[in-house]
Amino acid sequence: MSREEPERRARVILGQKERRVIITFFQTADAMQMEKVCRDKGIPGRLIPVPPAISAGCGMCWSAPPAARQALEDAMQSAGISCQGICEMEI
Repeated sequence: MSREEPERRARVILGQKERRVIITFFQTADAMQMEKVCRDKGIPGRLIPVPPAISAGCGMCWSAPPAARQALEDAMQSAGISCQGICEMEI
């Protein structure tokens, strides 16, 4: 369990939204590769269904704390993962 998980769970239970970096993908294979790369590098976040406010090709996205944005972008570039888009939003 990551350090962010207990805090995040408390917010979810209370129904509070939080700011997250959302990375969308054209293909499910890219989303799955992102999950593996982040797990291997210890970058926080997880795969979630794309929030209703946005749309993406494969329906899955990577959700992470905003502080991890640069590490995520660097990891995608070094692993050759292509994304559809990156945004920050309250979810």
